[in-house]
Amino acid sequence: MEKLYDVLVVGELNVDLILDKIEKFPEVGKEVIAGKMTLTLGSSSAIFASNIASLGARVAFIGKIGNDKFGEIVLESLQKKKVDISMIKIDKNVGTGATVVLNVDEDRANTTYPGAMDHLTINDITEYDIEKARHLHFSSYFLQPGMWGNLGELFRKAKKLGLTTSFDMQWDPKETWELDIADVLPNVDIFLPNEKEIMFLTGKDNLDDAINSIKAYTNILIVKRGNKGSLVHHKGQLINLQPFLNSQVVDSIGAGDSFNAGYIYKFINGHSIEECQKFGNLTGAVSTTAAGGTAAFEDYEIFKKTAKERFGVDI
Repeated sequence: MEKLYDVLVVGELNVDLILDKIEKFPEVGKEVIAGKMTLTLGSSSAIFASNIASLGARVAFIGKIGNDKFGEIVLESLQKKKVDISMIKIDKNVGTGATVVLNVDEDRANTTYPGAMDHLTINDITEYDIEKARHLHFSSYFLQPGMWGNLGELFRKAKKLGLTTSFDMQWDPKETWELDIADVLPNVDIFLPNEKEIMFLTGKDNLDDAINSIKAYTNILIVKRGNKGSLVHHKGQLINLQPFLNSQVVDSIGAGDSFNAGYIYKFINGHSIEECQKFGNLTGAVSTTAAGGTAAFEDYEIFKKTAKERFGVDI
């Protein structure tokens, strides 16, 4: 079958209401003032899809939204980046998910209403849809209870149909970290946790022990470390790359998803692991130069200009 898409993204969809320029996080019974507010496309999966499309990949999305204004914003935002939205389901019985984000310096606190995100299931994803793509990416497992217990099946289907795969589990709001590692990870080509997530998932209190406890189940294991760069484990070797540091961070929303977009974009185009990792570090850094997870990737020319002016990198 002809591959219509470079990447098929399966995951959650929501908007972000971002409150910036806050001096401190609010205390119970008290109020603080935000100096800036932004309503934008949210969700790890959608930010990844939007940004990798901006880099030049052909992208399609499978997810679920409500029949409401927030859902319209999601669809319009993805369409603007030329993401194929024809497989996104609209559920008239629930609302579109939304996250309120409070930014204080480089820290943030989130509150999320899941809405339609709770209702995406394995039955919404057909083999016919999967085989249209070269690569499958899934994100935010713990925010999608309809997929709990079935993610391994999704990745097995993708591998059977000849796709490469990637998985960013993201944070677990319940902090139980119930993921069947042995069922899911063997069919994941690229596993993309951050430093805190992999330690919580494995129950280890340092990064080395966390990697050692999980490496038997992984192919390419990438640990995102924020302003400490990133670490890749592959076939017994570790590659530790320093970050591109932004001295004037606007916010860090979507930086990890932007790293994913950069890494996977290079991966599907046949580059080496180190080249993929370096580009991931760069795209993650560029993301922090604008509010929200997608604003720094409005188009490819803006991205290239920022990479050159802020980080001295010619694309």
